Amino acid sequence: MEEKKEEPKSLILPDSRNCENFLSSLDTREAIFADLHIHSRFSRACSKNLDIPSLVKWARVKGIGLLGTGDFTHNEWLAEIKQLKEDNGIYWYKNPSSSSYDENSKNADKSNKNDFPFILSSEISLVYSKDGKGRRVHLVYLAPNLETVNKINAWLDTKGRRDYDGRPIFKISCRDFAAKMEEIDSRIEVIPAHIWTPWFGIFGSKGGFDTLKEAFEDKDYLIHAIETGISSDPEMNWKIKDLNKISIVSFSDSHSFWPWRLGREATIFRLKEGEKLSYDLILKQIRENSFIGTVETDPCYGMYHFDGHRNCNFSCSPKETLNLNKICPVCKRGLTVGVEYRVNELAKKAEANPENKKCYFRLLPLHEIISLGLGIGVNSKGSWKIYNELIDKFGTEFNVLLNVSCEEINKVIKNKIVSDLIILNRKGKINVRPGYDGTYGKAIIGGKEKEIGSESSDSEDSSTTKKRDLQKKLF
Repeated sequence: MEEKKEEPKSLILPDSRNCENFLSSLDTREAIFADLHIHSRFSRACSKNLDIPSLVKWARVKGIGLLGTGDFTHNEWLAEIKQLKEDNGIYWYKNPSSSSYDENSKNADKSNKNDFPFILSSEISLVYSKDGKGRRVHLVYLAPNLETVNKINAWLDTKGRRDYDGRPIFKISCRDFAAKMEEIDSRIEVIPAHIWTPWFGIFGSKGGFDTLKEAFEDKDYLIHAIETGISSDPEMNWKIKDLNKISIVSFSDSHSFWPWRLGREATIFRLKEGEKLSYDLILKQIRENSFIGTVETDPCYGMYHFDGHRNCNFSCSPKETLNLNKICPVCKRGLTVGVEYRVNELAKKAEANPENKKCYFRLLPLHEIISLGLGIGVNSKGSWKIYNELIDKFGTEFNVLLNVSCEEINKVIKNKIVSDLIILNRKGKINVRPGYDGTYGKAIIGGKEKEIGSESSDSEDSSTTKKRDLQKKLF
């Protein structure tokens, strides 16, 4: 008799962060995991194999039910987006009868039955001066239809070029960009991206602001949500009074389709039985803060969580940074001040009282858990073997990460170290030494530090090595 697959359980909150009862009666079939901030192969430092079919394949394996298109300002990518079929502001990818992409995983082709939905999305880099300081801010924005996208692109063409990169740079202020989006279509949603990143976050230590009002001026009412970014999580953002009434969403900012990048952070929207997916449904949940919650990596994993200097091999906590007067003890130059320091700095300005806190899951991607357990690269044959066995049995990565019991996992992979790590990951109990100044954090397993996300394997031919080297450059 065929062994019955384990039914998905209600979503469980690791560490019970303020939401013990919020999801107790929610069926996972109401949840749609969405990653609305991604990029195409036309963005800088992105995989050149990144196309719509590969995004769809790996999103399905991950357990993502909705993707942003990314990069709709780039005409070549936009031409591919226009091949999708529109219905209520959702753009559907039509599956071919059969396809294949990568020999590493047969699971990439296991779901060809249903079409896959996208929302029109893009990111822009605004670089300008305000109040005597250089400002550099990234904004993600969603659009309801291609007619609106064409109007956005026509306006941007009056301001500069957008053909050289999927995330173009413009000398436009945050205020003026938001105002123009409102003028073009009030349903355009502007979301400050990875808001704490030192170099390009709206609250970043290098080129950011102290409040949304300061950045968007009289148009701050147009900002309904912010994106946490890899180096922060909702709990950190709950400390900021300026975000009391703002929705806190999370997306991956992925530069690749691989499942250890795509969906590593996501927002969980609610789609009830019989309800039709539409742009307006997603927009309403963002603006009313009525979605279910988010998936976050441990913020210590992020490349800018702590302060330090990568070239000096030096990092430190915010407290140590204060004692050092923000000066690197190695080179005697100013430290790159990270996210935790900046959060604490702004939190001191006023006491926060956030409304409608959301459930969130603190997770590392499954490939990285397997890599940690086996001591091999995420893209190695050994990692893929275990990954494929788990996906074959349990359907999607999010199901494995959130729902499947340790006993059921052990029946499939017979590797107690990996299965124990999956459960520790689910409970948010894998300690990570914080990343800093562009360096990812390192997991601490058995008292030893292990690099997260290494994509090398023990033996590779030269072409594979080049492939891995390219992937290491991905965000």
